Amino acid sequence: VQLVESGGGLVQPGGSLRLSCAASGFTFSSSAMSWARQAPGKGLEWVSGIYSDGSTYYADSMKGRFTISRDNAKNTVYLQMNSLKPEDTAVYYCAIDQVVAGNLGADFGSWGQGTQVTVSS
Repeated sequence: VQLVESGGGLVQPGGSLRLSCAASGFTFSSSAMSWARQAPGKGLEWVSGIYSDGSTYYADSMKGRFTISRDNAKNTVYLQMNSLKPEDTAVYYCAIDQVVAGNLGADFGSWGQGTQVTVSS
């Protein structure tokens, strides 16, 4: 299993970034996927998840600003982030979501190496 994130960088407040996560080594199309983040000095925070059928869910603080999507033909999951705030600064990880009791964000399988997002003027 391999998950490779990309697309992070430095962006000004109010800006946008699109993260990508290229997956290989497992049946991506039948796997739920999630994005999580870890800010400096803080614990891991679930951001968003997408089921194999394309249904999407978000943490409350990301609703309306972030959009998760997937392209099964490319084995890639995306996170479009708009209206970025300084508090969105973190390392963002994609992961295979284990879907506990039908819910995303509770348990994860393999992780990528992460991509740094810094929101600063």
